[in-house]
Amino acid sequence: MREPDFEADGWCLEDGEAYHKEAPGTFWIPDREKREALQPGDLAKLIFRISVDNPDGNVAVERMWVLVRERTPTGYLGLLDNEPDAIAENDELWIGTELPFSAKHIINIEDRDANTIALANQEPRRRWSS
Repeated sequence: MREPDFEADGWCLEDGEAYHKEAPGTFWIPDREKREALQPGDLAKLIFRISVDNPDGNVAVERMWVLVRERTPTGYLGLLDNEPDAIAENDELWIGTELPFSAKHIINIEDRDANTIALANQEPRRRWSS
């Protein structure tokens, strides 16, 4: 399954491990073991780089939560659980959009509960096209 591509999709995911490697004392991420063991209903915080039409710059960076739907051979499929601040509502990247990600992208984790498990079983607003 392909990862989001900035040129093709207008957004991509940043590598949280690379951020942590550059500043290990100030940029904390969960242990890799935890990042590789998420289950449906868990929440993962990811860093998104989004193309924007803005006089101050063409790129916005946002940290947003993604609800894990399922595990895949390369990581996870999840549902965006935030509305991006940098762009207007759209069909490509908005709350409920399905997207793939892997352990390297995860910068924080929230454990699942009954509510998030139920949400993980809902149909996505838009399925990821691989």
